[in-house]
Amino acid sequence: QVQLVESGGGLVQAGGSLRLSCAASGRTFSRYAMGWFRQAPGIEREFVAAISWSGGNTYYADSVKGRFTISRDNAKNTVHLQMNSLKPEDTAVYYCAAVLTFSSTTYYWKAYEYRYWGQGTQVTVSS
Repeated sequence: QVQLVESGGGLVQAGGSLRLSCAASGRTFSRYAMGWFRQAPGIEREFVAAISWSGGNTYYADSVKGRFTISRDNAKNTVHLQMNSLKPEDTAVYYCAAVLTFSSTTYYWKAYEYRYWGQGTQVTVSS
């Protein structure tokens, strides 16, 4: 069982930056592949970024590639999403997700593949 708590959301102007964090409980955090998703009003939840449990493999949605960076610190049971050059279309509730995996290189980009979800943190980008 893993519990996830996101933080770091807020209001920022277009072009600005935010760093989201996801704190995870559980002794085996280092064996969980992690992901970030987002959901804007009236839009389905969409994939943002994913990272393998080793941290050595990452994957990004085309819409955020080159602007967002996912990272993790297994010693601190945290995963981060550094968001730069933010755009108004990045406005959404951002969710952290986790799934146990036996491969150090595996990551997932489909929401249904994740077992555990946080409550979300709001990111609002003004134009």
